[in-house]
Amino acid sequence: MAETEKHQLQDHPQSPEMPSFSLRIWPPSQKTRDVVIKHLTDTLSSPSSFTNRYGTFPLEEAVATAKVIEEDSFRAAAVSGVEDDACRGIEILQVYSKEISKRLLEMVKNQARKQQDGSVSSEENIPS
Repeated sequence: MAETEKHQLQDHPQSPEMPSFSLRIWPPSQKTRDVVIKHLTDTLSSPSSFTNRYGTFPLEEAVATAKVIEEDSFRAAAVSGVEDDACRGIEILQVYSKEISKRLLEMVKNQARKQQDGSVSSEENIPS
């Protein structure tokens, strides 16, 4: 009997089943977006070579700035004109990543200018 079952298995080999799922990269889940905001907050508020050059943000301001950067970058990527299909998800994700980097740099440079202008104007107001 075991010989018969073995013979039947050899006559009708089972084809491997392909999983019926697709990996969607875009849009990122809310959990992923929250992680991006957390990393941006850490980048803006923690000591690093980046913040040594441009200055650190107070934590509350870093959180608010990180949310703006992420939300604006998400919207920019969503309307980037890249078709929203499984094959194009990586392209949209690249747009999202580039927008985050660009906006982060713009924000810290603006913050550094404001701090520099504030220190210059307060120095000018000091009587000699």
